[in-house]
Amino acid sequence: MDLNTLRQFLVVARLEHLSRAADELRVAQPSLSRTIGRLENELGTPLFDRAGRLRLNDTGKLFRDHVERSLGELDAGRRAVAEATSEGVGTVRLASETFLTLTGPLAAYKRAHPSIEVELLWTPAEDMARRLRAQDVDLCVASQPIHAEGLESVQLHDEAVWVATPLDHPLAARTSVSIEELADQPFVTARKGHWQRRLLDRLFADRDLTPKIVCEGDEPSAIADLISAGLGIGLVPSIARRTATRPPGAWIAVDDPGCRRKLTLYWGTDSHLSTAARLMRTTITSWNWITSEPQERRK
Repeated sequence: MDLNTLRQFLVVARLEHLSRAADELRVAQPSLSRTIGRLENELGTPLFDRAGRLRLNDTGKLFRDHVERSLGELDAGRRAVAEATSEGVGTVRLASETFLTLTGPLAAYKRAHPSIEVELLWTPAEDMARRLRAQDVDLCVASQPIHAEGLESVQLHDEAVWVATPLDHPLAARTSVSIEELADQPFVTARKGHWQRRLLDRLFADRDLTPKIVCEGDEPSAIADLISAGLGIGLVPSIARRTATRPPGAWIAVDDPGCRRKLTLYWGTDSHLSTAARLMRTTITSWNWITSEPQERRK
């Protein structure tokens, strides 16, 4: 089996869909299907269940984990050699659910290290542990805790998450509200995979409730504008009070101790972090999330 076959297998394993995998890889679907078939023949066992929708089976998951680690080590070796033989300090790959919160430290990092190439990858939290263990990325920033083995972490910021409503909303004059009182309220929120949506779904699921979602999207500014326009209410972190996307409305505390955002930086326990990644880790962990400036500048 060659490296190209293994890389193609990982794409099929991630998407569990041959035609979408072929589109992403820019190869013909029959050719990709033959590649996966040859790999299964070489291993002597199927890697996918093909009854109905294509599904990675238990053997395929076992093989995928080993392939990810192996290819991750190869890529790490290439980067280490490039770093050792060049004058620069290479590339850093940072994954996050949102980069709006990270613009301050990222700008400071780029000013301090202009020769370093920074790759930013949007990644849902449920994929972060796998990508870190596979050394597909160097660092991840999640807005809700990741419970997985093989990771090290530093909590960056812990803040309350509020309910934002239009100023003329019936709840606008309240200082706090329970989840039960929000059960019939229309929510404007992010789509699945974003931390606000996961928090909203969890808060409601803890009470055997389902939020009434009237709009879901990816643009924080659009979500804020829709809330202000009276289309619904939404969950917003405290840090949003200091950003341009702050909803110009009422902010109401939620009567649940779990309605918080815990911004955390993660990296793989066994990963060899490049100089570029270590510098990025230092910049992010030393950032003051209250004043939006480096810690060393505080007096």
